[in-house]
Amino acid sequence: MNVQNESEYEDLLGLWSDLEAGLGVILTHPQSVQEFELRVWQYDRWMRELLERDTDVGLYLLFQLATNSPVGYSASHALVCAVLCHLIAVELNLEPGERDSLVHAAFTMNIGMTALQDVLATQMERPDQQQQDAIRAHPVKGGMMLANIGIVDELWLDIVTSHHDEATGKGELWQVSPAQRLARIVRVVDRYAAMISPRRSRVGRSASESVRSILGDTGDASDLIGHSLVRTVGLCPPGTYVRLDNGEIAIVMRRSSKANYPHVAIVLNEIGELLPQPRLHRTALGSPQIRSALAASSVRVQLNHHLVLQLGAYAAQQS
Repeated sequence: MNVQNESEYEDLLGLWSDLEAGLGVILTHPQSVQEFELRVWQYDRWMRELLERDTDVGLYLLFQLATNSPVGYSASHALVCAVLCHLIAVELNLEPGERDSLVHAAFTMNIGMTALQDVLATQMERPDQQQQDAIRAHPVKGGMMLANIGIVDELWLDIVTSHHDEATGKGELWQVSPAQRLARIVRVVDRYAAMISPRRSRVGRSASESVRSILGDTGDASDLIGHSLVRTVGLCPPGTYVRLDNGEIAIVMRRSSKANYPHVAIVLNEIGELLPQPRLHRTALGSPQIRSALAASSVRVQLNHHLVLQLGAYAAQQS
């Protein structure tokens, strides 16, 4: 999908922002929402429609939203997790029913601590004892809240209730129950999304740091979920920043047909000066290569994102 001008970029960003805001409303006041389950299905369809327009553009906008502000953290986190769970479900070829329960659980897994989650994102102090107790209780509380407002999908409820239960991590992925398998996916995605997002008390990690933390220092090849996540969005997903081996800084625009060799737009020169225009570079074709991923907080410039996305569309047409 082409983003022809700044107006189109703002319109598309607005659609993702509106989705995030609507999700925030139902997660903050679930008991006041009529037909809560129907609203979740509506947001699920909305999310899929945006991704179907152009998955790379969707990821670009999503990671920009997620990594640039801790405001409204609970809704942003839920949306990132739902998108990643949907993409992993497609990559792992999950049954449609399992995919639906997985994504709906990702939207709502922290419903038992929505307000607290927003508070924690903006406080400098470590959680106090009362907050720690609420964090420990939120999976079971969330499952009970969902059941009380009319959710009858047992798989959805089981995933929410057990998404922090380490016992679900035992056994081969395809040999455990669907509830255990899907809870494991949610837990991995939850950790990844939490690490890349900023808090007031710390900046978000780079995407590649987050992946390495999930996979472990050895990159355990048995971790099908972590590797599926990498195959799905890449070590450096669209919308994240990278430093090239010549010192320049770029933003990832699109994944390419060659895994982990994305199309990037070079935006800063080797001494940190903003280029007059972003410059397309296909890392799969040669130097410079990506040296490291960067946290969004380390790149303090205002980019013309619509120009970046136009370069991305051009790169896609030429691939």
